Amino acid sequence: MRTTDELEKIDASFYKINRGGDITYHGPGQLVGYPILDLDCFFNDIHKYMRCLEEVIILTLKNYNIIGTRIAGLTGVWLQAGGGKPERKICAMGVRLSRWVTMHGFALNANNDLSYFNNIIPCGIDDKAVTSIMEETGESVDIEKLKKQILQNFANVFEAEITLA
Repeated sequence: MRTTDELEKIDASFYKINRGGDITYHGPGQLVGYPILDLDCFFNDIHKYMRCLEEVIILTLKNYNIIGTRIAGLTGVWLQAGGGKPERKICAMGVRLSRWVTMHGFALNANNDLSYFNNIIPCGIDDKAVTSIMEETGESVDIEKLKKQILQNFANVFEAEITLA
């Protein structure tokens, strides 16, 4: 890990929090969503919750002609290797539960500067790459439109009504 001085030089900070997923990066151009659900009202299965959260992102990526997928044993949403590119993560996920209430969530790379990931081993996975919607499509993403798509897909996958705080 970089020292505090090194982080300051790249305008970054390190925060230790209590959630799954090892280390990740949150920054401008990323869409970070921390859904708060009482899973007692849905299902008491953290693995099912994670797969449903992944499905929300996979459905959203289809709007950008991006085929998101899962990799067995690794949480998050990935793009398969191809076209000279390795397998790469487009959405990191890390959650925590307390009494079946979810905390934390996902970080979808939309328009963010991917170079910050060079300073960490994202999610503790050192043999895969990181990408973004903009990197894959060559076009900047309208974040407000992206938010609406995610909310709609979330409502559909979880068969829930969305209330914004």
